[in-house]
Amino acid sequence: MIDFHNHILPNVDDGSTSLEMSITMLRNAADQGITDVVNTVHFQHPKVLNKEISYQRIKKKINNLQIELLNSQIPITLHIGSEVFYYPNLVELRDEPLATIGSGKYMLVEFHPNHIPTGHREILFNLKMSGVTPIIAHPERYRGVHENIDIVHKWIDTGCIIQVDAGSVLGLLGKKAKKTSELILKKELCQILGSDAHDDLNRNFVLYEAFLLAGSWIGKKANKLVYDNPRAVIDGQKIKVEFEEEYNKFRPNIWDRIIGKFEK
Repeated sequence: MIDFHNHILPNVDDGSTSLEMSITMLRNAADQGITDVVNTVHFQHPKVLNKEISYQRIKKKINNLQIELLNSQIPITLHIGSEVFYYPNLVELRDEPLATIGSGKYMLVEFHPNHIPTGHREILFNLKMSGVTPIIAHPERYRGVHENIDIVHKWIDTGCIIQVDAGSVLGLLGKKAKKTSELILKKELCQILGSDAHDDLNRNFVLYEAFLLAGSWIGKKANKLVYDNPRAVIDGQKIKVEFEEEYNKFRPNIWDRIIGKFEK
């Protein structure tokens, strides 16, 4: 399995607080069958405004941790990435190496849990048209999505990919997040399942357990969430998004026509 979305680098953001914690977390990940971990350090988030979040520093941290994994005989390959906090400057970040994943083809974007800004879809669409596909981080945790699941439909219609947290699926992040994550998965609106691991206690890697539960909901389609699709992101390859049949009959097609025109 591939874990896409986590905070395992020691003393970088609000994730792991020590090398020992990182090793413990990653050993747990390996025990679950995880072979690749895409670290997604917080980028331009208020949590890290006073910290050095640069490609050079994060790349060095990744390399050092990879050496420690080899020394500890933990068979996991680390990949560099970030979780970009939403501001209207997303298109301006397309050439920032830390802000994108998969040779600049994808960007993981998170919103404030209680506020999804007006006009954000235009920004996401412009990012898509610039050649970078937005991946919406953990929409099941946003209050706006709790109140209106159609927001997720519209994100996909704009050309976005959806990533759900494993902890939400298991009910570790609240009842609303669990209920909404189940709805998103059953409606086939999710393309990637990620742990969003932060520590070795309350928010560790729980990807395998969540994968099993997702499989009980959507069958073999769950495989794409932890194998095919995250691998496509790492390799900078396109992910095919399929809507549930009922919504697909009535969805507006203006975005499809525009996006199709630019992708030819």
